[in-house]
Amino acid sequence: MKKEYRVKKSQEFAEIMNYKKFYTCPSFAIYVKPRKEDHARVGISVGKKMGKAVVRNKIKRQVRMMVQDIYSFEEKFDTIILVRVKYHEENYINNKKLLERLVKKVKI
Repeated sequence: MKKEYRVKKSQEFAEIMNYKKFYTCPSFAIYVKPRKEDHARVGISVGKKMGKAVVRNKIKRQVRMMVQDIYSFEEKFDTIILVRVKYHEENYINNKKLLERLVKKVKI
């Protein structure tokens, strides 16, 4: 996933989450906000309850690869993906299917 497609600043995260349009499933929550620019951006957040930094970074890498396979960055949305503790209970393939279903629900 290219860096131009990422949400990085904490102020941008707060702005998107305060828009309060979100969708959930057991492993993920997605916050969505429309934007005026020409492409979508995605931010990934993994809480400290998920484990130490090595584990959280591994989860972020996995979710980044899922997003790269699933998303069409032509839409004009800012999206935050929150990874929940139940992520550990499923394997990579099942988590990817859950994220795909959630993205279809959001219609991105």
